[in-house]
Amino acid sequence: MDYKVSVIFITYNHRDYVEKALRSVLEQETDFPFEVVVGEDCSTDGTQEILKKIAAEYPVHEPTGPSDRQVRLYLREENTGGRPTVNVYETTQRCTGEYLAYLEGDDFWTDRHKLQKQADILDGSPEYIAVTHSCAIVGADDQPIEDEDVKKIGELYAWSGKFTYEDFCWSGKWPGHYATVMSRNIYKDSAGFDYTILYRASDFTDDAVILLFLLMRGDIYRMDECMSAWRYIRKKDGSNWNSIAMSRNIAMEDCYLSRTLMKWVEQYRPLGAYSRKRCLDDFGLALKGFLKKPDRQGRKFLADMYGYGIEHVVMKDQKTSLMGFSIRYILARLGLVKL
Repeated sequence: MDYKVSVIFITYNHRDYVEKALRSVLEQETDFPFEVVVGEDCSTDGTQEILKKIAAEYPVHEPTGPSDRQVRLYLREENTGGRPTVNVYETTQRCTGEYLAYLEGDDFWTDRHKLQKQADILDGSPEYIAVTHSCAIVGADDQPIEDEDVKKIGELYAWSGKFTYEDFCWSGKWPGHYATVMSRNIYKDSAGFDYTILYRASDFTDDAVILLFLLMRGDIYRMDECMSAWRYIRKKDGSNWNSIAMSRNIAMEDCYLSRTLMKWVEQYRPLGAYSRKRCLDDFGLALKGFLKKPDRQGRKFLADMYGYGIEHVVMKDQKTSLMGFSIRYILARLGLVKL
């Protein structure tokens, strides 16, 4: 008997939350054995000690029945250097399950039958590559967040039923929060895809890249049930993404990520109308920023968005120049010409 599901559990400096998160996985009630593969990125706050204590209760062993579960710890001796996507990729490669589920050490699952429900859908629906569900947004105290601006962020995941690659491109939605995903283990059969782009594309963003991987292989089904909690915390010097994002130029990073992923996608399928629109939007953002503040960083950003997005995707290797296209873009925005 093999472990049917591998839970990818990523954590760094989650001392205050990691036990609740990991217990929410180990308390799952299933008719199949599963493993929890923990990727811990050399925490400095005592997270490792909490993990070791819990792991001792679920030692590594060969599964003998449906109630079996184990915790496999991978404790780094050195931090990845602020690149959690490396931790995600390397932890994923250690998973043996037929299906993969995901959780970070500050979020948690709220339904003890989550894994069973999702596995049942994948077992009975071979047309789907993954299944997700809705989630609650909570604060540090585990209580639902009522702030309207934060609740609007949750609308990113407002979807029901089948979600396709085209939906990912055009809808402005995502099929599910990271902690809601269960997928087939696409890494066992890579189908020729180079999945190292997961950490090469970004040092921090992994959820969007993983969803892209899945949608390149098939459709995703989103359940309407709420079975997890996303802990949303923004504070100065915090180590989670929402805190770190406060001091980073997220709009610029998103443009670079988009460019990298387009190059990756183009190796496997032709780029379509969405890619052209996205390249124009990213170029427009860079041009606006440069005109507002024409410094060295802005000039480089503009040239980078032009070099691939405009020269290769929009103009499709037609004769053009950065200056000429910039003028043309401005005139098009004024309604004087068409791009």
